[in-house]
Amino acid sequence: MSDRLAPDELRAWRGLLKAHAALTGALDDQLRRAHGLSVPAYEVLMFLGDSERGKLRMAEIAERVLLSRSGLTRLVDRLVADGLVERDHCADDGRGSYAVLTDAGRAKLTAARRTHLDGVRTLFLDRFTPAEQQALGEFWERL
Repeated sequence: MSDRLAPDELRAWRGLLKAHAALTGALDDQLRRAHGLSVPAYEVLMFLGDSERGKLRMAEIAERVLLSRSGLTRLVDRLVADGLVERDHCADDGRGSYAVLTDAGRAKLTAARRTHLDGVRTLFLDRFTPAEQQALGEFWERL
């Protein structure tokens, strides 16, 4: 086994990293300009909005977003300060807590969701045919 990646291997790996950085950077810019939200903040609102009761345990959110637990705590603290999320204690686990989407958070999510979906389509999905999108989905599922 070589101690270096072959050119095609390196192109595939670096391409994934560059694409991710470019796409998330562009989406982040769009969301910040239009709604004052970063991509991670949008994701927290989205996960809460898509949950059954508009609330999730902090541990559940941490599993879904690409942030450390301390990074997530700081982000949720900012969302609480902005009135988009509230904290609620977990009655069955004194150590746990819930993040709960507020009405203002739901309104912000509704507005930001259109910007995010349009960005995902324009920046990413529209560059591939439906068959290529299906193939990409299958590739990612292998991982």
